[in-house]
Amino acid sequence: MNVFFRELKANRKSLIIWSVCMFLLVASSMAKYTAYTASGANSQIFNELPAAMKALQGMGSFDVTTMSGFFAMLFLYLEITAAIHAVLLGSHIIAKEERDKTTEFLIPKPVSRTSIITAKLLAALANIVIMNIVTFISSIIMVAKYNKGADISGEITMFMLSMFIVQLIFLSLGAALAALIRNSKASGSLAVGLLLTSFVIAKITDLTDRVNFLNVLSPFKYFNYNDMVVGNRLNIGMVVLSLLLAAVFSAATYFFYRKRDLNV
Repeated sequence: MNVFFRELKANRKSLIIWSVCMFLLVASSMAKYTAYTASGANSQIFNELPAAMKALQGMGSFDVTTMSGFFAMLFLYLEITAAIHAVLLGSHIIAKEERDKTTEFLIPKPVSRTSIITAKLLAALANIVIMNIVTFISSIIMVAKYNKGADISGEITMFMLSMFIVQLIFLSLGAALAALIRNSKASGSLAVGLLLTSFVIAKITDLTDRVNFLNVLSPFKYFNYNDMVVGNRLNIGMVVLSLLLAAVFSAATYFFYRKRDLNV
């Protein structure tokens, strides 16, 4: 338990900074909503944009002059920001003892490596839960401030649930890579590289239906934004698949960390 609270304290400043950034991202983006709805001409301009341009900007087939469509476009940026935080946190929280040469803090303690990993992962989980809650509350407040149409709190809840699941996947991926690769810088770089690759895959499949089979490689495509915009619940099959993937990465973290020789 001491390790758990130690990790919470060690990541407190980082969590505050990331949470403030998420709030500012929501607030600044929602402030632009009035520009999208200022006149009917804007709607025509957006409709005439090429499909490729819409896909790259996250618009997809959404009507961004409505609050639900605009939030779906904004959510793409919220999700990738939260995913980057999660993958870096997972990598950092596992590798930092060897990176900072503080392994001797853990080794003399009468706790097993399994207990250490459990405490670290629980602390990381608490961090992403807090960040998700901050983003959720910020979204509810800012949407209520600018929304002149139907309430979309239910849709926002589904978006945040899907983001939390994506956070879990990348958190556990970052942790697994940090446990597997001895070089902390290399593990962090690889984790971020895999995240960005999955995001690029998501953009590629937005541009063409011919390579939709690649969606399985991108957690960003596990949940359909269009379904959430119209108020549908998350696909249970994809939820189960995502949680299994996070469980596999977490199990790999335990396995590799127990096997490695720690640098003191």
